[in-house]
Amino acid sequence: KFNNPKKIYFNSNLALDLGLEFLSEKEILDYFSGNKIPRGAISIAQAYAGHQFGNFTILGDGRAVLLGEQITPKNRRYDIQLKGCGRTSYSRQGDGKATLSSMLREYVISEAMYHLGIPTTRSLSVIQTGEKVYRDQVHDGGILTRVSSSHIRFGTFEFVRNFCSKDDLKIFIKYVIDRHYPQISNANNPAIELFELVMIKQINLIVNWMRVGFIHGVMNTDNMSVCGETIDYGPCAFMNAYNPKTVFSSIDKNGRYSFGNQPNIIHWNLAIFANTLIPIISENEKESIKLIKEKLDKFSSLFSNIW
Repeated sequence: KFNNPKKIYFNSNLALDLGLEFLSEKEILDYFSGNKIPRGAISIAQAYAGHQFGNFTILGDGRAVLLGEQITPKNRRYDIQLKGCGRTSYSRQGDGKATLSSMLREYVISEAMYHLGIPTTRSLSVIQTGEKVYRDQVHDGGILTRVSSSHIRFGTFEFVRNFCSKDDLKIFIKYVIDRHYPQISNANNPAIELFELVMIKQINLIVNWMRVGFIHGVMNTDNMSVCGETIDYGPCAFMNAYNPKTVFSSIDKNGRYSFGNQPNIIHWNLAIFANTLIPIISENEKESIKLIKEKLDKFSSLFSNIW
């Protein structure tokens, strides 16, 4: 808990869309500082894995906690998550906190992306914690409340594929389809249809990024949302001058996640995602690989057409 939280900004337009416009100033401070859990909610930090700069590793919400889900007046379901609220089981050596400046930056960029018509997670509030956060220097601490259709990532599939049972994977795939792609729930092969829909969503997303000069900066598989929303605004930026080799991550020495390489990386990430579905597509592994490869091979033509 934080002793002296302060509201920096509250997105009243988003709150209205979510059906949360009734919240009082005290409730905004209590809930979105993490000082109080909404009645009936069971907050969780989510486990996932992922390929970071091409290398597989076990991950999880190191500084984020999912407060719960909100059903809007239009009957849409959203995750509400606090980012920067302290240590979790996945924090490793980190303190689980965030700087106020970085949370304000995510607020500004995610809302800019939304109003540019680009699918994105959104920001509901920024709270100053009243504590100091120690990085390269001393910063004010901050908490961002992030809103998403879900926080299910390619890396979530990687976690289930590698560390859970085949039955778990079936249950999980059914959950994702029911939540995000119910139109394919009765398909002959829902897993293969899921892959194709996710691929199209990702292609559309990357083309949207490219048209406005946006560089994500850390396109690790754990930063790719299966619902096709921009997520995890880290060292991201909009280019001021056109240069396909532009990078915005200080550790991206080889330009893996440069502006011009984003289409290639989403293709690579989709191959990783495809691999997680192989056990479910067919009982015959060779048949599964053949079917998913046929879908993945459509990437270039689909990308060109949408581009």
